[in-house]
Amino acid sequence: MHNGVVKLDGCSLTIEDVVRVARYNAKVELDEGALEAVEKASALVAEWASGNDVIYGINTGFGDLATVPISRKDRRQLQENLLKSHACGIGEPFDEETVRAIMLLRINTLIRGHSGIRVSTLQRLTDYLNSGIHPVIPSQGSVGSSGDLCPLSHLAITLLGLGEVFHQGRRQPVRRVLRKLGMTPLSLEAKEGLALNNGTTVMTAIAALAVYDGYNTAKIADIAACISLEALHGVPYAFDERTHALRPYHGQLTVASNVRRIVSGSQIIEKFKKNRVQDAYSLRCVPQVHGASRDALDYVRDKVAVEINAVTDNPLIFVDDREAISGGNFHGQPIALAMDFFGIAMAELANISERRVARLVDGSLSGLPPFLINESGLNSGFMIPQYAAASVVSENKVLAHPSSVDSIPTSANQEDHVSMGTYGARKGRMILNNTRKVLAIELLTAAQALDFSILLEPGKGTRAAYDSIRSAVPFLKHDDYIHPLIRRVIELMDRSEVLHAVEEAVGVLD
Repeated sequence: MHNGVVKLDGCSLTIEDVVRVARYNAKVELDEGALEAVEKASALVAEWASGNDVIYGINTGFGDLATVPISRKDRRQLQENLLKSHACGIGEPFDEETVRAIMLLRINTLIRGHSGIRVSTLQRLTDYLNSGIHPVIPSQGSVGSSGDLCPLSHLAITLLGLGEVFHQGRRQPVRRVLRKLGMTPLSLEAKEGLALNNGTTVMTAIAALAVYDGYNTAKIADIAACISLEALHGVPYAFDERTHALRPYHGQLTVASNVRRIVSGSQIIEKFKKNRVQDAYSLRCVPQVHGASRDALDYVRDKVAVEINAVTDNPLIFVDDREAISGGNFHGQPIALAMDFFGIAMAELANISERRVARLVDGSLSGLPPFLINESGLNSGFMIPQYAAASVVSENKVLAHPSSVDSIPTSANQEDHVSMGTYGARKGRMILNNTRKVLAIELLTAAQALDFSILLEPGKGTRAAYDSIRSAVPFLKHDDYIHPLIRRVIELMDRSEVLHAVEEAVGVLD
């Protein structure tokens, strides 16, 4: 992926841009035109802060304390207190890729000029991102409204010289890094603390990276299914274009087309296609099951594409109208529902994959040697990789329970309905990672099974996938240490080598 420079204006960020910055360390620039709106909003907030009109978060407390007035002399301290008190996250910290995505999305929402932050503060956050200063942000502590208050406060306090960061591979106090780079901590003005910690940024950052990886995972699922189809001497009738035209879901049409392309030219399918008219559902219904997950991914992508360019803090500043409006854009329900759906969609790819693995190792169903090994009995072969896949699929079933239905009141019932969107995004990512493990087991197992049919040539895409797998793992003639083999296939997937090999053979998959 080309890194380049990503210019932020608050309106045009793409999911691919998020990946470029978060995963491949592309630099970011702030659009000069957008900064004019930031300056105007900041000036209006400064004017309000010196006056007596009651404006939430500028001269009042927060949450259930919104009715408590704050004197002029304490209004700067209010912002610092907000961040220190809210930075109480727990659990393991987010990885640096996710933190970079969080920082990017926070900058992109603040540059819209509806938050009241100063340009200098926004520039400092941008400098952190471009310099590889990544705040340590605990992964637990957000209920998804009022946005991601807790984790975003851990991001924001580092601007004050508090907390820890990862920099140049080391976790260390942020003050040490700032001294080394000749930077001094910031002092926040009115509204800036609330602008920094209020919004759906964390859940959306996780979601953006997950949905990007979800599409690649869906393609891998199609490839794995094709190797299993050929290894099990499956028939091609269920992928006939005419069938899918009668139920024209986009995902179903896409997957059926991918399968036809991957297995095109297969001598195996040509030889065995007259043996029966249909296969088990885990083969026959691949377009319907994988396709439904594709359609779910499209839904999630659409929501994330909106959210990464949305303004989600509170109150929102409307300079032309000279108003600050308290609303609910910080509520994470759109992403919460989407990421619950994402988790279910990914779990189903794992569910059906494990069923194909089970057929591959069952000699009574496959017609292949039991557990895909010669001298079975002396050798257990691929018996236990199927157990491992089954265990992860079962774990996914628990994780796929929706978070968004589990609201819990906070802030003395002022915030009496929350989204739990951040946990929904986190567990969606867990399900995705589990699904990739199951697909790695299917790729490994199906390649072993295909070796028993290798006298006949598989399809162009199937052959390319098989060769890619065999470049990293051998055919097992007898029992061997299997864990490293699974690990190697996962690494092939992470580097997209299997996908690229197939796409070189049959063209870019949809």
